[in-house]
Amino acid sequence: MQGWLAAQVPGTVASARRAAGLLDTANPPPLAFDDHWYRLTLTGTGKRRLRLHGLATLAEVWLDGIKRLDSDSMFVAHDLDIELHGSATLALCFRSLTPALAAKRSRARWRPRLVTPSTLRNVRTTLLGYMPGWCPQVQAVGPWRPIEILSDASHAFDTLDLGSRLEDDDGVVSLTLHFLHPHDGNACDALLNCGGSVSSLKWSDAYTLTGSVRVPHAERWWPHTHGEPTLYPLTLQLDDARATSHSLGSIGFRSIEADRGADGTGFALRVNGTPVFCRGACWTSADLVTLGGTEAQLRHAFTLARDAGMNMLRVGGTMVYESDTFYALADEYGLLVWQDFALANFDYPNDAAFGASIEREATQFLTRTRRFASLAVLCGGSEVDQQAAMFGLPASMRAQPLFTGLLPAIVARERPDVPYVSNSPSGGAWPFSTNEGITHYYGVGAYQRPLDDVRRSQVRFAAECLAFANVPDSATLSDATGTIHPHDPRWKAAVPRDPGAGWDFDDVRDHYLQTLYGIEPARLRYEDPERYLDVSRAVVAELMSDVFAEWRRAGSTCGGALVWQLQDLRPGAGWGLIDATGRPKSALHGLARTLQPIQLLITDEGLNGLDIHLLNERPQPLHAQLDLVCLRDGCVKVVSASRAIELEPHSTQRIGAAECLGQFFDFTHAYRFGPRAHDVTIATLRDPASGQIVSEAVHLPERHAGERHELGLTARAQRTADGWQLIIEAKRFARFVHIIDAHYRAAHDWFHLPPNRPCAVPLQRIEELVADASNAVFKADATCETPAGEVRALNALSATFYG
Repeated sequence: MQGWLAAQVPGTVASARRAAGLLDTANPPPLAFDDHWYRLTLTGTGKRRLRLHGLATLAEVWLDGIKRLDSDSMFVAHDLDIELHGSATLALCFRSLTPALAAKRSRARWRPRLVTPSTLRNVRTTLLGYMPGWCPQVQAVGPWRPIEILSDASHAFDTLDLGSRLEDDDGVVSLTLHFLHPHDGNACDALLNCGGSVSSLKWSDAYTLTGSVRVPHAERWWPHTHGEPTLYPLTLQLDDARATSHSLGSIGFRSIEADRGADGTGFALRVNGTPVFCRGACWTSADLVTLGGTEAQLRHAFTLARDAGMNMLRVGGTMVYESDTFYALADEYGLLVWQDFALANFDYPNDAAFGASIEREATQFLTRTRRFASLAVLCGGSEVDQQAAMFGLPASMRAQPLFTGLLPAIVARERPDVPYVSNSPSGGAWPFSTNEGITHYYGVGAYQRPLDDVRRSQVRFAAECLAFANVPDSATLSDATGTIHPHDPRWKAAVPRDPGAGWDFDDVRDHYLQTLYGIEPARLRYEDPERYLDVSRAVVAELMSDVFAEWRRAGSTCGGALVWQLQDLRPGAGWGLIDATGRPKSALHGLARTLQPIQLLITDEGLNGLDIHLLNERPQPLHAQLDLVCLRDGCVKVVSASRAIELEPHSTQRIGAAECLGQFFDFTHAYRFGPRAHDVTIATLRDPASGQIVSEAVHLPERHAGERHELGLTARAQRTADGWQLIIEAKRFARFVHIIDAHYRAAHDWFHLPPNRPCAVPLQRIEELVADASNAVFKADATCETPAGEVRALNALSATFYG
């Protein structure tokens, strides 16, 4: 018996234990299978409204020893009207899930292996903490969302419902505002101001204001890759005796439609009438222990995603509905959100009580997020149809009215401006068919298919893809796991695996080391573990880059793809593009070379040579110069060409390298008339006025990573007005340049460096994720002065040191 612990709310039992130094996240206790009590003394006099935004998961609310409320879903909010007479004790009891999981319910048609126990289908809680093999078993228990006593001020808001729509060229904001206390409508005029456009509101009763304001010729909100994510500030002016003004945040105007293609079997989005290739990753949680994370944590992750060229995040059905701060930041950063309802894998109950719970949950969520422009897709659930199909059930037996009737009706009522899809994946003879509808593509990845499978699979939209055991930097491995050796048990404990499989995702990555790089992983791992880690980081960066180049090329049928997943839930070689300390991995840097709004790509077309693809997603035309060069021995120019390029806004262009060169050259070494004449092709897009590089792509006719050379690599730190940068130069082509510094992080890393061209890489002070009793915060390391570290390249004989 440990007695009472201080507990921050919002928070969880796990976060209270972590703050007290009583939580081992690697081996947490089964928190959801015990009872837990919270208590607080309330003071005051008079009637109050207690708002409980989320209680995980079976909860009771007691006031002075009298039970006032039962809750059986962590995804719904509750209001409780109370009356105080001085002081009172508020107590929350979170009950064990054991009785609910043992209760008799309808028999499921299938039992997925992902989740343990399978009877969680009956309980409205997150699956985080119940998925052995890839998620730490930190279970959600406690008041994970805020608990507030609504203000007793005369102008205190009860509920605020905001929405926006487009009418021709104008933007319209609609408002319904309920106050806690009555107002005299005759003595209190109300005005709604949206970016300078003002309209009067009406009192529908003493508590409720309604109305709208029209913004003429409203600027559109865009994903940041295609324009500006324009937001308009909203202000409520109450002209009564106090003449008060209230900020209502901001709002954006956009249209979003699903484009099923000419054959009706595709899936893509049109934002404001413009096709958008959606790319990004699947969100997990900024902090698995609190299930929330701070604004600083969210901003950190959003900044990394935006700077990598991502424009969409998917909140999957195995996760939680995120906070208002999450969606507001998505609006601000110009990131689209694909949102699953919190349903995944199971054959869910079909009784009236369960349906009523889902309707309340979904309605509350859609009402709460109605104002956010970034919400782009609503999805019934994750891998539900897939599970049924893989168990052999025909389409007639795997349908669930929850996804085909109830949820689409709620979406049509509450968010008709957001496309709805029944499941991810869905479409085709099998729900997971790659060439129809929405798929989860792991051909390159878990199924160990060759790279040409990406084109053969004809992916239309991959709501999940490309899961690899992505290796963090050595500094993270050492700091967070205490080991950098890939055969240490602590390493293997963090490598994700599918339940029941005889392999893990280290094995998947090793497969591509062998087939793509010609490396025997086991031998290299024990002979040179540091080299093994470096080539492991490089190969996933290359795979990520090449797959997305294929999907983004001119003529591709793919409308978008989201990597599984954005951030790790624990330290180690997890699926995340960002590690558990918040540092980007090589995979994120690899993606950043392929996901930018102005992008040059190269695809290998075999006997047809190389195709160069030019993409301009910006609303302005692009005038640039295209340079093409092939090098032998990484430094000797064999052939070269240049031409002027003009791209219309939101357009793509394909140019054959042979057409650009104007003569035969075996770019891909497909004809094999004698020895290979070159070892690298570099295509560069430049601003013709300044010569500045806009985008660059590299093709290697031979990818094997065994050869290493003296590259003449130099590096020196240089102070700038904004801090520090590293000037790197090489005499020969340097493959996958990587910067290691104990105190600084390279803004660009794992990149290719052409010869005799200095490259300036900004250095950013490493932000360490520091957990304390209050919450997790980012704070910069202020102890370092001059950068000092090393620069490595995959094809370099040795590292180059600086500082």
